[in-house]
Amino acid sequence: MCDEEGTRFPDGVELYRDSGFQGHELANVTVHQPKKRPRNGRLSADDQDANRLHSSIRVIIEHIISRIKRCRVVKDVFRNTKEGYDDVVIELACGLHNYRRYCRNQSY
Repeated sequence: MCDEEGTRFPDGVELYRDSGFQGHELANVTVHQPKKRPRNGRLSADDQDANRLHSSIRVIIEHIISRIKRCRVVKDVFRNTKEGYDDVVIELACGLHNYRRYCRNQSY
């Protein structure tokens, strides 16, 4: 599905993803993905530390996604069939999240 979407990122981006995207490669992107435990084996201490770091970063990202989903139009079934409207809706929800964060950081 990711290959069909044609997602592109600017050069030098670091991408933290889970193991569900194995086999999907992107050009000019540094990909961070947790190591899988080998069958009937164990991960090394370095791999476990790397997975722990990856997990701590992913938790922050998942919390941001949950805050964006406060806009119910993002998490409910989107029934507008016009081309490109789903992208506009998610961009607006992300913009509202960023504005909410900006307003909370301002000292009044």
